Amino acid sequence: MKNLLFFLVFIPVFFFEIPHRDAYGDEEYTGIDICKRCHETSYESYSKSIHGKKVVPHNPANEKGCETCHGPGADHVEKVADEKIGEIRNFGKKESAEDKSAVCLNCHTISKKLAFWDMGQHKKNDVACTSCHSIHNGERVKQVEQCFNCHRDIKSETNKQSHHPIKEGKVKCADCHNPHGTLSHGMIVAENVNQLCYKCHADKRGPFVWEHPPVEENCLICHSPHGSKTAKMMKEKIPNICEDCHDWSRHPGTIYDTRAGFTGSSPSNRFLARSCVNCHSAIHGSYAPVNPSSGSNSGKFFVR
Repeated sequence: MKNLLFFLVFIPVFFFEIPHRDAYGDEEYTGIDICKRCHETSYESYSKSIHGKKVVPHNPANEKGCETCHGPGADHVEKVADEKIGEIRNFGKKESAEDKSAVCLNCHTISKKLAFWDMGQHKKNDVACTSCHSIHNGERVKQVEQCFNCHRDIKSETNKQSHHPIKEGKVKCADCHNPHGTLSHGMIVAENVNQLCYKCHADKRGPFVWEHPPVEENCLICHSPHGSKTAKMMKEKIPNICEDCHDWSRHPGTIYDTRAGFTGSSPSNRFLARSCVNCHSAIHGSYAPVNPSSGSNSGKFFVR
């Protein structure tokens, strides 16, 4: 059985033209024809991928094929011929994520999307290009599925009752984040969170005559961006979230006692439906004027 295995695996290698190291010293290239004789499956998937298309300028297919990324293969082929299997298992495979990514960056460093790769969290956390991208496989995996392989906490949030339509395919992770790095927190594709949200929610941008301070500061003070168990992706149910700030004046913060609510000696309409927002519907900002002579404070207090 061993003799048969040796014949099937190693004998064909002796028919290869093993290059001699001369002009290139230890960096002799074999050519893609020799690679595909042993690695037929890998070659087939590579040839179907964008890396295998000669119509794309500066692709591996236009350079040295497999050896553009994996390095010169002469030593590899010679060790196969000499049956030194234990010495060739790591051929072309760098140990560190930084080294793996460095091979990709030889060509892709000119991409604008990679301008801040060194600043991004993926590189800082030892995530290599090949952790997300398949250099051979021509089949595309859904972006959200790729991201959720690592970001499982975010996956759980998108499964909550109120969520951005990420799993439905209407919003992609890359619509908000640049996985290759940015100068912004969370690798978002905007200067700050509010500017990112305004790309879709332009009606919340203003400018308003009366600005609601937490809205102006950061949308995430009130909203959970990936998903929440509360309507409108609020971090807490209204009025709880409102009372985090508004509990010291005007409306009291004890509206859930035995006297108020749906029943009791003095039922409160602040407990019904959307609670505070039943009256303060212009919660993101208001254009309404304030007229002290008429007693109108609708704009100042964001009431409808």
